[in-house]
Amino acid sequence: MSTTAAFDDQAVGAALPAPRGPVSAAIIDALAGPPPPGPLPVAEAERAAPYGEDLALALHVCYELHYQGFQGVSPDWEWDPDLLRLRGALERTFLSALRADVEGGDDVEGTLDALLVEPTGGTVSHYLRDHGEWWQLREFFAHRSIYHLKEADPHVWVVPRLQGRAKAALVAVEFDEFGGGRGERVHARLFADLLAGAGMSSGYLHYLDAVPAPQIAIVNLMSLLGLHRGLRGALVGHFSAAEITTAPNADRMARALSRLGADPACTRFFTEHVEADAVHEQIMRRDVVGDLLAREPALRADVVFGVQATDLLEDRLARHLFDCWHDDRTSLREPLTDDAPNARQGDGG
Repeated sequence: MSTTAAFDDQAVGAALPAPRGPVSAAIIDALAGPPPPGPLPVAEAERAAPYGEDLALALHVCYELHYQGFQGVSPDWEWDPDLLRLRGALERTFLSALRADVEGGDDVEGTLDALLVEPTGGTVSHYLRDHGEWWQLREFFAHRSIYHLKEADPHVWVVPRLQGRAKAALVAVEFDEFGGGRGERVHARLFADLLAGAGMSSGYLHYLDAVPAPQIAIVNLMSLLGLHRGLRGALVGHFSAAEITTAPNADRMARALSRLGADPACTRFFTEHVEADAVHEQIMRRDVVGDLLAREPALRADVVFGVQATDLLEDRLARHLFDCWHDDRTSLREPLTDDAPNARQGDGG
C-alpha cells in the first residue's frame, strides 16, 4: 500500500489519549460513555496551570471533537452544554495567561515587521540546519504532527467571519494549503508522506500521548481563536505570523534534511512551503490584514495579540526543545520506539 493510500484509508478519529491530570481524566472518562456527563470539574479547570500538561490535553481533547473526533466517542459530545461549560473555563484560564504574558499594543505593522528579524541565538530551524541529529529531527516531526496532519483546518473557521477582499485573499491562501484542488498536494498529505519517509507513523494524532504541553498549547491557540468569532482579528494575526515565518524556517529544515541525506518525501513538505509561503506573506499582510483593518480598525489590538501569543508559545516550545537536546535527552514525554530510527537516512546522518 502506498503512503498516500495508507493516509487516506485511516479510520476517522484517533484513540482517546491517556489523561495527564484530574481535568483531562474527567473529560476522557466522560467521553467513553454517552452524554450527558456526570459532574465535571469546572472549578479545577479554573485553577489549572495555564501552560500545564493537564489543561493543555484537556483543552485539546475538547477541541478535537470539532475536527475528526475520537474512535468510539459519540458525535453528540461536540455540542454537549456541560462539556462546553468546562471548555469555557479552560479557555478563560489559558486566554487570561496569554493576555497577561504578552506586551500588547496596536502597532500591527511594527509587530509584523519584527517577525522578519532573526532572534539572537537563532531558532530551532537554525539549530537543526547546522547541528541537528536525525533523532532530533524525528522528535521535531512528532511534535509538529499533531498540527500538520490537520494543517490549515483551524483557520477555515475565520472565513465566514471576514468580508470582501480579506475573505477572498484568505481563501486563496487556504486553497494552496489544501493542495490547490489536488489531493496529493494537500499539506497534511505531504506531512504524512514526510512521516513515512522518516520511518514514523503517519496516523492521525498517533504521537499525541508523547507530545508535551508546549506544542499542544500552540495547536490549542489556533483552535481557540478559530472557534470564537470575537477573536477573528487574533486568528488573522496568528495566521499572518505563521505565513511570514514559515518560508525561512522551511528552507532551513529542507537544508537540514539534505545534510542528513533524508528521504526526498521528507524534504518535499518543506520545499513546498518555501515556494508557497513566500507569496502568502504578502497576501496576508496586504490583502487580509490590510482589508480587515480598513473595515474594522478596532481589531488592531486583536491582530497584535494573535501575533504575540503565537510568538510566545513558539518561544516556550523552543526553550523546551533546546533544554532537552542540549542535555542529550528526549524532548518527548516518551522516546520514539515504534518506528525505524534510520529510515532512508543517507551517509550524512
